Amino acid sequence: MNMRVALFATCYNDLMWPETPKAVVRLLRRLGCEVEFPAEQTCCGQMFTNTGYAEEAIPAVRNFVATFAGYDAVVAPSASCVGSVRHQHHDIAARAGCRAMQNEVDTLAPNVYELSEFLVDVLGVTDVGAYFPHRVTYHPTCHSLRMLRVGDRPLALLRAVRGIDLVELPGADQCCGFGGTFAVKNADTSVAMGADKARAVRETEAEVLVAGDNSCLAHIGGLLSRQRSGVRVMHLAEVLAAEGAS
Repeated sequence: MNMRVALFATCYNDLMWPETPKAVVRLLRRLGCEVEFPAEQTCCGQMFTNTGYAEEAIPAVRNFVATFAGYDAVVAPSASCVGSVRHQHHDIAARAGCRAMQNEVDTLAPNVYELSEFLVDVLGVTDVGAYFPHRVTYHPTCHSLRMLRVGDRPLALLRAVRGIDLVELPGADQCCGFGGTFAVKNADTSVAMGADKARAVRETEAEVLVAGDNSCLAHIGGLLSRQRSGVRVMHLAEVLAAEGAS
């Protein structure tokens, strides 16, 4: 399918995990999409809205709609940020008191997709030609599970990867404890929740923990690293972009 797609890298991926948005570009181009990276993009505003600074989010939302208008689709490797666009931008635009901005938000938001949604629902594929011969377990992040309701789309994509040994994660639907600023404001609780998640990951004897949000992987991965577990963490996009033997 020949589509003009904008990559919404998200600010934390751009700054801390650039290999993930790069993997999205490789993957989508492999599937025939025309992928562009609008350089004017910045934060979606979620950091403001989640901590009660709605007014301060208005410029970020205004920039988002100006930057991403006109594309067939906008794709991001982050359920968290896509959730913000779909569920917070309308209210922020309304707070700005600008009807034109509200209309722009309402037109754009339905075309903003988390990666697994775009692959399965828009491109209609589950086998993306990936090869990843490792034992893998998958953690469904809270925003993907509860806000976007991506369901089993990521698992369907992983099951189609050649060479993979995909094992179920015990208590997969339980929060890892990151929660953005929650991890800072409630550090002890956050670490306790993360420790439970890390324990479940180790029980699977997986080599790699996969998720659709690098923020959650950073939290769990930090604990796994301190425990010297030997388990790597990887974003779903990087696994799906991996190629190798047929």
